[in-house]
Amino acid sequence: MSTVALLASPLLGSAVWEPAAAVLRAAGHGALVVAASGRTPLDVLAGFRAGLPDGPLVLVPHSNAGLYVPGLAPDADVAAVVFVDAALPPLDGGPAPTAPEALVAHLAGLADDDGLLPPWSQWWDAGDLDGLFPDDVTRRRVQAQERRLPLSYFTDAVPAAGWGGLRCAYLAFGDTYADEVALARSAGWPVEVLPGRHLELLHHPHAVVERVVALAQRASPSSRGGGAGDRGRGGA
Repeated sequence: MSTVALLASPLLGSAVWEPAAAVLRAAGHGALVVAASGRTPLDVLAGFRAGLPDGPLVLVPHSNAGLYVPGLAPDADVAAVVFVDAALPPLDGGPAPTAPEALVAHLAGLADDDGLLPPWSQWWDAGDLDGLFPDDVTRRRVQAQERRLPLSYFTDAVPAAGWGGLRCAYLAFGDTYADEVALARSAGWPVEVLPGRHLELLHHPHAVVERVVALAQRASPSSRGGGAGDRGRGGA
């Protein structure tokens, strides 16, 4: 049986995936949360690699962690990948920018004198966070693990080898990642969309896990190449 490796965004920590991991374990699945470390894409990739166990894996990246799948696949026994409201690297294997130009321009105004950005939840107006977390306790737990990355992280790119042969599927929350949903469908992957926002995995972990398990069983290789275009969201 494959272990489910839940990959947290480099901007966040394990808290975003822990409720889902608990649901998976209670259902008899092997599951672990892999949180990123490092301040460059290469260091983040190395951190993800170090956190993956041996044996067959279902990779389940959330948000920015999706960009690291091609770099993980050559050194891991990947049975399937289920992207969860995640950025997609180019299917043709080219380097994946960590952020689009519009987001980089916004972030440039937030960096301090040392080039460090504030934590992710401080990138936005307070009203933008209304309803993002299910409760104050969860909000504090997630925010305590948020990582401050340098602006240079978002002007860099993630190296990516060809990965079109991986069995993949996509689970979206609402329409924030509509471009990725369209790309996944055009690639012939199974796709599901749950109503909700970017941290829906904290609100309804049972529903998210149910979809992830089903999508992993239905995952299929890409039927085409190409990239996701402009990833203009500010997902974690």
